[in-house]
Amino acid sequence: MQRTTSGGVARWAFALVLGWMIPVQAEVVKIGVAGPLSGSQAAFGEQFWRGAEQAAKDINAQGGINGDTIELVKGDDACEPKQAVAVANRLVDFDHVSAVLGHFCSSSTIPAFEVYAEAGILSMTPASTNPAVTEKGLPTVFRTCGRDDQQGVVGAEFVVKQLKAKNIAVLHDKDTYGQGLADAMKAHLATLGLKEVLYEGLTRGEKDFNALVTKLRSVKADAVYFGGLHSEAGPLVRQMREQGLNAPLISGDGIMSEAFVTSAGGPKFVEGAFMTFGADPRRIPTGKDLVERFRKAGYEPEGYTLYSYATVQSIAQAMRATKSRDGAKLAAWLKANTVETVMGPKSWNAKGDLKVSDYVMYRWTPAGKYEEVQQSLP
Repeated sequence: MQRTTSGGVARWAFALVLGWMIPVQAEVVKIGVAGPLSGSQAAFGEQFWRGAEQAAKDINAQGGINGDTIELVKGDDACEPKQAVAVANRLVDFDHVSAVLGHFCSSSTIPAFEVYAEAGILSMTPASTNPAVTEKGLPTVFRTCGRDDQQGVVGAEFVVKQLKAKNIAVLHDKDTYGQGLADAMKAHLATLGLKEVLYEGLTRGEKDFNALVTKLRSVKADAVYFGGLHSEAGPLVRQMREQGLNAPLISGDGIMSEAFVTSAGGPKFVEGAFMTFGADPRRIPTGKDLVERFRKAGYEPEGYTLYSYATVQSIAQAMRATKSRDGAKLAAWLKANTVETVMGPKSWNAKGDLKVSDYVMYRWTPAGKYEEVQQSLP
């Protein structure tokens, strides 16, 4: 009887030792990547995914988040608000994500962020610029880009002070992002003492703008500001040129993709078009090595690619520092600390907006590429 008891104790002790010797298996940290992975804005969705995917690989290779591995979960909203809400509910209820990178279109981001906020999940958009994204007071909402009331000011200043335009037409696509950007530009135009000669909306998905171009010609527009995306901006600028209207087209970050060239029908139609976007992240020294790695792999990290990478970095650093995945704790830490990213240091105010925004103007070249405007035009 005594031997049996002793043997049992010995076996128990041996098993316990073995248990101590077996390493604790790392957990998975699920991060949703939500945006237009299909549809007319899929070029931006690819930028999101490329940046996030590379960031996750790099962070995992360096030990993950306190030993846990990042796993990305795709959420395709096609820039449709109803679909975005469905995606948000799936990411929360089925995929059980700990944070979300996305969405792209502000009209999708705003309702989706309410879903994440209600679930107490941190959400961070690399691209949605409408002020309402962060003005709702949702505590777990952030963005790693600027706002339209900053972007619109830069656009208006450029059109008036550098292009010296007098007859300015302001167009938009009737969407939350597009109209919000156009209205911000229009409002600042008024503070500069100018009123637009035409203010009109077009329909997203429309391709025939010849009647609109005729209106632009009738008001003698010498600059056309468009709040919207490349899918409409491309055909619009092409039809302007085909009708002999050579007024510059000026827009925002919604045409920050070489898909703008494709939708316009080639480089000759986009030459001389302008757009606002953050200072080119590919030129920031902290991202030099990453940019080179992307290029060696055959991918040009344009647009929001590095914004997406920086967003995953920000989420990971907050989780690492707090040793938590609780949205409220992550949000509190982000609002109190500066994060080092591939785009340089980033810090946020109480609303979840960046404390520093760096919008500049870009010009499309004859080669169908974009470059930062460095000085006043003649």
